[in-house]
Amino acid sequence: MKKLLIIGAGGFIGGFIARQGLQRGYDVTVAVRASTSRRYLDDSRLHFLILDYGDRQAIAEAMRNALPDGQRWDYVIHNLGATKCANFRDFDTINYRYLVNIVEALKAVDKVPDRFLFMSSLSAMGPVDEKSYRPISNADTPHPNTRYGLSKMKAEDYLRYQSGIHYIIFRATGVYGPREKDYLMMIKSIDRHIDVGMGYRKQMLTFIYVDDLVGAMFDALAAGVADKTYIISEPRAYTQREFRSMVAEALGGRWVIPLKLPMWVVLAVSTVAEKLAAWRGKASTLNRDKYKIMKQRNWNCDVSEAQSDFGFHADFPLQRGIRATVDAYLAEKANSKKK
Repeated sequence: MKKLLIIGAGGFIGGFIARQGLQRGYDVTVAVRASTSRRYLDDSRLHFLILDYGDRQAIAEAMRNALPDGQRWDYVIHNLGATKCANFRDFDTINYRYLVNIVEALKAVDKVPDRFLFMSSLSAMGPVDEKSYRPISNADTPHPNTRYGLSKMKAEDYLRYQSGIHYIIFRATGVYGPREKDYLMMIKSIDRHIDVGMGYRKQMLTFIYVDDLVGAMFDALAAGVADKTYIISEPRAYTQREFRSMVAEALGGRWVIPLKLPMWVVLAVSTVAEKLAAWRGKASTLNRDKYKIMKQRNWNCDVSEAQSDFGFHADFPLQRGIRATVDAYLAEKANSKKK
């Protein structure tokens, strides 16, 4: 059995990686903080590695104790990251410095894996071609315009130029599925008969269902690709109207009032929400970083490299993925009413 270590296994995507790793026959270790919920990490076959991501020496010691000398994990999937922070400087700490600590600890205890797969983001590219809306590809020069995107690009550059290990980088578009929270907010709004769009200019959106993303991770590792970066998305784009129609249909044919907010209103609301959240010491879903992401008009993706290198495909086109996500939401909603 090949050994797999998942860094940041307690998040939305982490539970799906752990489950699929076990299904594919891996010996799976999940790295989490001591305070991380294990609600979706309840399989008795999982090994737990408790880490303090801010302490490189403690990480190295925990890794040394987790496996005997001479043993190592064949693969590491680094899924740890923050998409929103109360303090923007935390993006650099969580998305970049924690990655460096993990890699340097692996090197210090001689447990460097054959492949290290890093979950980056399409936001590392920044806005691309918002006139003709051609698909974003790795041939485009990245111009990240958010602190989140900058922190991901900084982490990517460390892996490429400083780490000295064999890496695979996934620049994923918006990931959705059961238990994801940001798209769930949109589904709940449509369930209440309101869909709020941002801006009046044409916007093309892309999505990747969580199981398709995780399947791509294991396919890339199995294919033996190394030292390459891939854009991961369902290979087509959608309008907000198409997304709304699919969600409304999955909810049983909801009637929905579409509202369009001008971007200056979105900026004002995002700024106020960010400052209120910071005053409370919490991260806000709406903030100035998120505003720039919502303002971006072209999220169309070129996934041809992933298709040719490891046979990437999306088993869940958006309509099927939304159906699965809405079904999980409705089941959770029904359970809540029973309690």
